[in-house]
Amino acid sequence: MDINQKITEELGVSLWQVNAAVTLIDEGNTIPFISRYRKEATGALNDEQLRKLFDRLTYLRNLEEKKAQAIRSIEEQGALTDELRAQIEAAETQVAVDDLYRPYRPKRRTRATVARERGLEPLADLIMAQITDVPVETSAEAYVDADKGVPSAEAAIDGALDIIAERISDQASYRAAIRDLTYRLGKLVSTSKSTGTVYDNYRDYEEPLPRIQGHRILAVNRGEAEKVLNVRISAPTELIHDYLVRHVITADNSYTEPLLERAITDSYTRLIEPSIATEIRNMLTERAEEGAIAVFGKNLEQLLMQPPITGQVVLGWDPAFRTGCKLAVVDATGKVLDTAVIFPTAPTTPEKIARAKVVLTALIRKYHVTLISLGNGTASRESEQIIVELLKETGLPVQYVIVNEAGASVYSASPLATEEFPDFDVGQRSAASIARRLQDPLAELVKIDPKSIGVGQYQHDMNQKRLGTALGGVVEDCVNRVGVDLNTASAPLLQYVSGISSAVATNIVHYREANGRFTDRRQLLNVDKLGAKAFRQCAGFLRISDGDNFLDATAVHPESYDATLQFMDIMGITPADVGNLQGLGAKVDYESLSARLGIGEPTLRDIVAELEKPARDPREEMPKPILRSDVLEMKDLKEGMILKGTVRNVTDFGVFVDIGVHQDGLVHISHLSTRFVKHPLEVVKIGDIVEVKVLSVDLDKKRIALSMLL
Repeated sequence: MDINQKITEELGVSLWQVNAAVTLIDEGNTIPFISRYRKEATGALNDEQLRKLFDRLTYLRNLEEKKAQAIRSIEEQGALTDELRAQIEAAETQVAVDDLYRPYRPKRRTRATVARERGLEPLADLIMAQITDVPVETSAEAYVDADKGVPSAEAAIDGALDIIAERISDQASYRAAIRDLTYRLGKLVSTSKSTGTVYDNYRDYEEPLPRIQGHRILAVNRGEAEKVLNVRISAPTELIHDYLVRHVITADNSYTEPLLERAITDSYTRLIEPSIATEIRNMLTERAEEGAIAVFGKNLEQLLMQPPITGQVVLGWDPAFRTGCKLAVVDATGKVLDTAVIFPTAPTTPEKIARAKVVLTALIRKYHVTLISLGNGTASRESEQIIVELLKETGLPVQYVIVNEAGASVYSASPLATEEFPDFDVGQRSAASIARRLQDPLAELVKIDPKSIGVGQYQHDMNQKRLGTALGGVVEDCVNRVGVDLNTASAPLLQYVSGISSAVATNIVHYREANGRFTDRRQLLNVDKLGAKAFRQCAGFLRISDGDNFLDATAVHPESYDATLQFMDIMGITPADVGNLQGLGAKVDYESLSARLGIGEPTLRDIVAELEKPARDPREEMPKPILRSDVLEMKDLKEGMILKGTVRNVTDFGVFVDIGVHQDGLVHISHLSTRFVKHPLEVVKIGDIVEVKVLSVDLDKKRIALSMLL
């Protein structure tokens, strides 16, 4: 298989683009680096295309290795033919290779193995030949041997049929056809005797396999794992039986036909059906996981790319009942100024509430707090009521934002949090994190395992390695798209920068602590274990403000500094002009200037964009969080109300929207748009501010149905 040609066809790009990308990947370049600084080589393939390319490259290379192993094994057995070699080499999936290799794979001891040991293979050959003109029982008499465990002609025939059943099961073309029939015409069926569970929708459920959606596959799998549901594949057995009869029974022989019918039935029910059902369920699960991972990745990307709220002193509030609400005041740079614990939520007293308001007021006035970042966990609604009461009573010019605190507890109990806040307890650390994730979501959320951020579906039920790899790639892309301040970034943030490992990230921080702030990107070469190759990968993504070289504050790569300075000289631009050059791009003849400067046109365009607006933050284009100053309770909602809310999570079946009542409402996929919507991500993404209409409110079940069809 020509792997690069195959990827070219799948991605719908040119072969030269794929060839270049594969070469760059094999040379050890990272996806962010290739996407940003090797546009000329790849024809400007973006990070999403490059990651798809990398995934397929890995799969297809593994497939080629699997083919080679299968061919070697069959050849060692002396069974390799030119036709079989060609079939294996032409296979495009690992399942197809497995089907072809199945007859030659070392097997555990089976009924067919025992029959062969008893010398019954010639009898199986006789039956399969379908040419005998005497009853098979007559021929079987010759194989009766009590010492070999064949006491009668009937036992000999049974053993021969075991061999035939295994041969039928091992026939690659049969398995492929049966798999196709089962998938196209089969159903997934789940049943349960339990009631009152979250799986009630699947108690008596069946759906055609091609139509079933990924989230239902994952839900059924979870119900089965929890032993609530019984799940099976219902196959078109009559059609499959007819198919096998047509292909196995090729002669009109009254002696062998009924025996082959027995072998076919046994082969399918005992050997083929269970394994095909397992394969199809694995395929459905893998496909569902891929879809869920893609949705999780998109959601995570939107969450990480939420615009930072800068220049404000923020009070982080980690709500709780019995143990009290933890507070942390954080200045505009993220430094924790003060912490406190208050007890305004149940079990409480009027005195404790009054005392909590006194502490809150003092903190707000002392540190000039302008914004409260309130976690949305336990006791959040009660805490919000206290905040609103305080703001009304005091008239303080403060607003609040309800923040998704998923993962805050994971971070606060981590070694990283202990190192960062050695004198704080877990509650104080959590409050600081809640404040910081409003100030700079990306810088704070990278400290948490992406799987713990809570913007996916069924993330704990899927392949954790695949999920972790995919989400790590999302974080890496986001971090490098935004860029990182070399003099303020934490080690957890630095380790997501292109070319920087966790060990090198720690070394950068240690170097900074020992030698003071970086003033030149090339000082990175003095960091332990950061060599020329790593420098090339990371330098363009690390920013230095007020350094020795003004270009160090931009996304221009050091390898392009000379070309940039030449361009500025040609255009009459001084360093003082940088950042005040709106409209510069319209004055540039990119074709002639790129040739003159010896760089590609895409690189020149990126240079011009950086000179116009250095280190532009792509998060500026994202919708800003809704700032609140009053509270709305679930009981206040009425059917038909039109409200503004923030999209908190996107799943296959709909969108969860925060409308300020501490219970996110669900906009089902059917209520997202008047047009057909295949997936909610076509319409909205996490962080979007949307207008919704209340369809229904169930106070007992705490469910809110919303619609975007106003």
